[in-house]
Amino acid sequence: MEFVFEGIVFAILPEQSGTSARGEWHNQNVVFEMQTSSPYPRKVSVKFFNKRDEVARLVVGAAYKVTFDVESREYQGRWYTDVVGRRIEPKEAAQVAQAQYSEPLPATAPIAAPMPTEEPAMPAQSAAVVDDLPF
Repeated sequence: MEFVFEGIVFAILPEQSGTSARGEWHNQNVVFEMQTSSPYPRKVSVKFFNKRDEVARLVVGAAYKVTFDVESREYQGRWYTDVVGRRIEPKEAAQVAQAQYSEPLPATAPIAAPMPTEEPAMPAQSAAVVDDLPF
């Protein structure tokens, strides 16, 4: 079963490679930031296995449509889950492909305004307030 999400590339992690009985393999994780209905964006790490060319074209900060599978496996009594990327395409290309269908893509939540960095001014204290702390 395949799933799809749209996200912005947050980080591209270093490539891992090795050799198995079937030959040489390459594995690279990419962290995407997804906008959800929550005011806080979610990050998800997607593993791309033997997709060097696709990962090499990714740009940090750019939006992409990612098709992926979720796989779990057991090792020594513990379960591990991976999000494995199958296809990736720029969001602009995804919008062009979506234009062929009558149903639009769901809207993402707006990005919240940044928090103010200035500290609020302290109210003026009246002369009647006495500081009786011993230190």
